[in-house]
Amino acid sequence: MIRKNTEVSEESFLEEGNDQKSPSGKRAGNKGWGVTLFLITLTIASTGAAAFFWRELQAIKNDPQSVAREETRSLVASVGKLMDLPDGEDPTIATVSDPERLKDQPFFAKAKVGDRVLIYTNARKAILYDPARNKIIDVAPINIGSVANTESVEPVPPEEVESEETSQ
Repeated sequence: MIRKNTEVSEESFLEEGNDQKSPSGKRAGNKGWGVTLFLITLTIASTGAAAFFWRELQAIKNDPQSVAREETRSLVASVGKLMDLPDGEDPTIATVSDPERLKDQPFFAKAKVGDRVLIYTNARKAILYDPARNKIIDVAPINIGSVANTESVEPVPPEEVESEETSQ
């Protein structure tokens, strides 16, 4: 009597491409589907993110001031929740980068690095705002001379000023 070897090793069973359960109970042929599915999902997500950032970059290249305008709108909205702001005027925005150089000016006495200054030229008002604490630090009137007057006035040497004062 000839006896056939009915034992099949798991490796040879999987190599043959059988789509049945192997002797250990694992499904043959589904070995790499989880990894493949993960890589496909990762590729789609990466492509979507790259497309999104590429479109944002193109928008900034077409209108470089859009970022500054959006930041100004956001800052004005934040400060506008804390106090009434002048109507019909967009402020000039400055950022405090070295408060030590400004300490001699009373308006900047409590300023910190990163504080923002909103300057309303027509309303003649300056607002010192701390975005980290969402708090207005100081509000002060500003005195801006007329540009036309400063261009037409020439400085007078000190010797002439003294001689004019003493002759009168």
